[in-house]
Amino acid sequence: MNDTNILGQVALGYSPFIDKSRAVSATRLTVFPLRPESPPDVAQLLGAVGNVWPADGGRASLNVLNEGLLGDLMKAEPSPNLMVEVPSFMASDPANVEALQALHKAGNTLLIKGRPVKEVPREVLHCFTYSIVDLSEDRRINETAATAPTNMGRSIPHVQSGVRTLVEMEGSFNRGAAAVLGWPIDDAINESQSKGKAASADLQVIVELIQRVDAQEPIERLEATLKRDPSLAFKLMRYINSPAFGLRVEISSFRHAIMMLGYQRLKRWLALLLSTAGKDSNMKPVMFAAVRRGLLMEELVRSSGDEEMRNEMFICGVFSLLDRMFQQPFSELLKTIPVPERVYQALVDNTGPYQPYFNVVQAVENESLFDFRAAADALMLSVSEINRSVLTALTSASQIE
Repeated sequence: MNDTNILGQVALGYSPFIDKSRAVSATRLTVFPLRPESPPDVAQLLGAVGNVWPADGGRASLNVLNEGLLGDLMKAEPSPNLMVEVPSFMASDPANVEALQALHKAGNTLLIKGRPVKEVPREVLHCFTYSIVDLSEDRRINETAATAPTNMGRSIPHVQSGVRTLVEMEGSFNRGAAAVLGWPIDDAINESQSKGKAASADLQVIVELIQRVDAQEPIERLEATLKRDPSLAFKLMRYINSPAFGLRVEISSFRHAIMMLGYQRLKRWLALLLSTAGKDSNMKPVMFAAVRRGLLMEELVRSSGDEEMRNEMFICGVFSLLDRMFQQPFSELLKTIPVPERVYQALVDNTGPYQPYFNVVQAVENESLFDFRAAADALMLSVSEINRSVLTALTSASQIE
């Protein structure tokens, strides 16, 4: 299906559903129609989404911020792996009863958003699997075991939105949330420090490998470094052989990887591995965010035809959360981890040619239409270019989750 029209008519944002094990269990795709009075074609939207999350693929939750488009979506028979978020005012509208019942019967997971102003019809209450409760509106926050009634359980499980820190995330799970929405990265450094955790040995080995690859040392020395931690060799082979990288032959050894990829591409994969190597479960969402950032930043400049720039943008995105992982400011961290000058400028000084692209990524992550428009205008990128990059990056990320 030609998705050109839909990609020029909406702005896309995304955030993860993070479950109690700190794994990313699904992705929320937020859809902002740019002309609310004339919503785009829902079939094109489902076609674009289906390229990332096919019916037999992973789970995604559609957060459509337009009543007309959402109404069309509710009647369009999306594949069962697509969850649909329904604001409470639409869930309470008797006109939507039949569509909601049909979605539920088809196997779609429905989530109700916001506190209902009027009663939700009894015949659709059972259709909702989760409610989405914003942290700012959660009445349980100030309750204690001594004061809370014993029958306080919610009628359906809830997902907590508005979570931005590890402390908030842990509090939400303690109050019974099935999942939280968002990347709880803001307190990652403080939380790790409070537990006395430093960079793990596998992270140190990968950093050493990146340094050796950057210096283009002989293969034998690189192999010797990798052999200090066989589990890293396994991880590296698994990632390199994943569908996301599109290699036509299976990579069976580290030596083979170097021969096939060359030093620059190998450095890219090590950067990706670095972002997924930590053992702290609370850092898993941070690492996943880093991978997605790298993939999206690379896609934003793919049309430039500049391979060096694409590789650097990938590393810039993947490395953008290393200060959290290593509990060091970038100005200190990048004294020991070699990065190109343009990457250094973006991470340390928040300047340079890559910084405007990083602003686009943050706007998409924050699901902010205002910031999306401003960042796109600053780079003179079209909405469709950014959206295509977002969907391509999400496809790649879904293949290596």
